[in-house]
Amino acid sequence: MNPTSRKFLSYYRPYLGLFIKVMLCALLVAGIALVFPLLVRHLTKTVLEQPSQQALQGLYETGALMVLLVVVQTACGYYFDYRGHAMGAMMETDMRAELFNHLQKLSFSFYDNQRVGQLMSRITNDLLSLTELYHHGPEDLVIYTVKFLGAFVILAWINVPLTLALFLFIPVMVVFALYFNKKLNRAMRANKERIADVNAQVEDTLAGIRVVKSFANEQVEGAKFGRENRRFLESRKSTYRHESYYFQGMTAFTQLMTVTVVVFGGISIVNAALDLADLITFLLYTGFLVEPIMKLSHITQQYQEGFTGFQRFMEIMEFHPDPEDNPQALVPKTVRGDLEFRDVGFRYESNPNFVLRHVSLQVPAGDYVALVGSSGVGKTTICSLIPRFYEVTEGAILLDGVDIRRISLDALRRSIGVVQQDVYLFAGTAAENIRYGRPEASDEDVIQAAKLANAHEFIMKLPQGYATDIGQRGVKLSGGQKQRLSIARVFLKNPPILIFDEATSSLDNESESVVQESLERLAVGRTTLVIAHRLSTIRSAKHIVVLTDGGIHEEGTHEILLNRNGTYARLYRMQFEL
Repeated sequence: MNPTSRKFLSYYRPYLGLFIKVMLCALLVAGIALVFPLLVRHLTKTVLEQPSQQALQGLYETGALMVLLVVVQTACGYYFDYRGHAMGAMMETDMRAELFNHLQKLSFSFYDNQRVGQLMSRITNDLLSLTELYHHGPEDLVIYTVKFLGAFVILAWINVPLTLALFLFIPVMVVFALYFNKKLNRAMRANKERIADVNAQVEDTLAGIRVVKSFANEQVEGAKFGRENRRFLESRKSTYRHESYYFQGMTAFTQLMTVTVVVFGGISIVNAALDLADLITFLLYTGFLVEPIMKLSHITQQYQEGFTGFQRFMEIMEFHPDPEDNPQALVPKTVRGDLEFRDVGFRYESNPNFVLRHVSLQVPAGDYVALVGSSGVGKTTICSLIPRFYEVTEGAILLDGVDIRRISLDALRRSIGVVQQDVYLFAGTAAENIRYGRPEASDEDVIQAAKLANAHEFIMKLPQGYATDIGQRGVKLSGGQKQRLSIARVFLKNPPILIFDEATSSLDNESESVVQESLERLAVGRTTLVIAHRLSTIRSAKHIVVLTDGGIHEEGTHEILLNRNGTYARLYRMQFEL
């Protein structure tokens, strides 16, 4: 058994007891269905041939038995239908949770190459069909196998030549089914890919709806959506075309089988090789032969849709979290905040060129270090390497003398607070967004963090204060207000290491002043790295590091670097002497 099949079957393990009971009920339903034609044959061939009084007694007894069987069959059918579907839904829920948790473990490198809409489609649409497959797959296999084999045995017992005549159709039908199943599989996989593209386009357009409207580009976005929508339509039409070939072909085969029974059965009656009661029974059991073959298209479609969804599920699950925790990962009791870069080099997986090379830097605990340089020289990359959002390609980064690759990811990231230029706030209230820094924090802690971040005053002016819903991504707030909420979130987290990634570069002067005051208050007593766009915000930094394409080019204080009249001085003059 290949690893994919083992993984597929592993989701039954938590529900094995329920699965066995569902299968036993399915087996009973199929077995009872096989008994009914035999009871009809018994009535027409034996009971009705007896004297009237005995015939009536036999009819009552057989009828009572049939009613009892109907009750048992209905009860079993209810159980496997309801509980079986519930089992499939629970397994789908387990898989969705596993996929979501796995996605949270994947690195920034993974998300650099993915679209959110595509990933959403894998979590939702792709897994929906698995409920039906996990439930109906084994159940249909049991029911239709029992019916098919049972019907074959009973038909052969009644009339071997006529049974063999029917079975001449089977190899042709199997070849026909396999051919079109292969085509259906390709078409259904294309469907899932196309609907994922539609989701991705919708997500992209709606996430940027303000930009769309500001440029009056609704028609442009409509054209892009229309293109993806038409591609999905074409893939659906291809599926329906192959489904039609399949269904109509299988219907023709089953009708020909019925014709064969009627014609050859009639000939057998004429030749006294078969009686009318056996022909009626034969026709009833032919339905059991036809039913699995007719349902084969549905079963196959269900399998193709479900397993295609599972394959796409596995494509994501096979991405290994990067970075991963060392099996002997350390969890420091305290973190002072000493940082050291030892000959660090880094390049992205998709790019052979190094973004950073031979970067060596020491940041003592509590120091305030600013990183400056033109765009693209690796300032943000350096800061992304510290919490291991990306893994260093060469060299090592040490925290308190320990390689960060030996420290638990959770412990490492809990020791670092990041304030970014592009603030992300979650849909919810102001208090909920601040509490994200420490979910177990009390209301008093949240308010104290907001005060330290200069956010309390504006929050209290909101319609419901801290309970005000701030909208998706905080759209109801100004840029400065969003930034102060993000700073309050870090205050609440209270980490020993801070990273400010151009946190004030997109703000107006008044907002920048308020936010800068909050940042300086937050930085007191913490190891702080600042990516600076506006050099006026870092004049008081103890250590300024100037980066160029060649790595670290200059280091020193503001005054030393100005007197050196190098790259920093040139950047400073560009901002303040134009």
